[in-house]
Amino acid sequence: MADHAHSDDPRVQQQLDRLSMLSPGADILGLERITTLLDRLGNPERRLPPVFHVAGTNGKGSVCAYLRAAIEAAGHSAHVFTSPHLVRFNERIRVAGRLIEDALLADLLAEVLDVGDDVGASFFEVTTAAAFLAFARTPADACIIEVGLGGRLDATNVIRAPAVCGIAQLGIDHQAFLGDRIEDIAAEKAGIAKRGAALVTLDYPAVLADRIGQAASAAGATWLPKGGLWDASADGDHLHYRDEAGTLELPLPRLPGAHQAINAGLATAILRHQSALEIPPSAIRAAMARAEWPARLQRLGGDLFARLPEGAELWLDGMHNPDCAQAIATFFDAPRLGGRPFHLIVGVLANKDLDGVLTPFARRAASIQAVAVPDHAHHDPAALAATAQALGIPAAPAEGVTEAVSRIAREADPANAPVVLIGGSLYLAGSVLVADGSLPD
Repeated sequence: MADHAHSDDPRVQQQLDRLSMLSPGADILGLERITTLLDRLGNPERRLPPVFHVAGTNGKGSVCAYLRAAIEAAGHSAHVFTSPHLVRFNERIRVAGRLIEDALLADLLAEVLDVGDDVGASFFEVTTAAAFLAFARTPADACIIEVGLGGRLDATNVIRAPAVCGIAQLGIDHQAFLGDRIEDIAAEKAGIAKRGAALVTLDYPAVLADRIGQAASAAGATWLPKGGLWDASADGDHLHYRDEAGTLELPLPRLPGAHQAINAGLATAILRHQSALEIPPSAIRAAMARAEWPARLQRLGGDLFARLPEGAELWLDGMHNPDCAQAIATFFDAPRLGGRPFHLIVGVLANKDLDGVLTPFARRAASIQAVAVPDHAHHDPAALAATAQALGIPAAPAEGVTEAVSRIAREADPANAPVVLIGGSLYLAGSVLVADGSLPD
């Protein structure tokens, strides 16, 4: 699936246009091109501050958000590299705590493209090289790097000596690149393991754990799965964490959903099993309230929300695979809804499992409004609506998210205001944030 990016800054847009012409227009795995690019740039990846490297199918971005929140709460500064962006390309690269400025971004993209116009590097590889240049040239205490796709052959895996590595929740996604067997996907994710660094993971079924353990052993990494030398569990209003150094009683994270307690527990274990930075328990506690991650069960209150009747709720999540959809569906359980009707507005990329994304909502949703994902190949809204109907969910295509919200508002009972969830793609989420006037910062 080709990536897309636009910028209001003409110099940045000029470089993005160059990138779209030079790159192959699709994700490609392998370390040859990124290695060539970085070698020509003087190997900035070897001059980064201590690296926290995080892989996973779902939750890795949230884990990075908790890491950043804790590191900053401890008084340190952090570079952060994540993907994809939601609205502005700049969201991918946070330099010492601040989104990269347009002028610097334009210069870095130009520098990478100038030295690599014959390499055939992908959009993500060029972006990775630009981020590493920014991080190597600006002082910071830590570097948080989210894997883009997979792990073993992902462009970020040129990092030779991370301070610590982590793997979040695993599931089936990106089958065209990683295959249909989840044990093979697990092995690819575990390919980020490095000698001398802890590989901190969640607990997985035996078939997955075996592959991760084999990858960690082959790399010379110390593997620390949840339930062994560390563990975490949510109970009431607290997250209980323990490891060989002791126990922590933490508040539940502000980010909603039971899955966020899992992500926060993993982030805590990652922080506690590295020695590059001193992160006191007080900073980890603060991170539970400070961490922010847009379009992950984000409650909207802007222009789109204003179209709904009083008492309604409008939520946004980039759920794009079955496991993620199941976690989000679980959040909207009967007690939370309290008898209110629950409506979905959904747009799904063409390379995603449409049936798998919709099925968790089969006995929860009062209706689905099917929409396109702007500027990306997507499941046709009419076909999406037909799939929902086959699952027993009343559904119809809509011209766009604004029309879909307005339709739900027109048909709503003022005495029983609806709960509305928009989801199916992070690319769709970006357009929703623009329409709502809720831009990431």
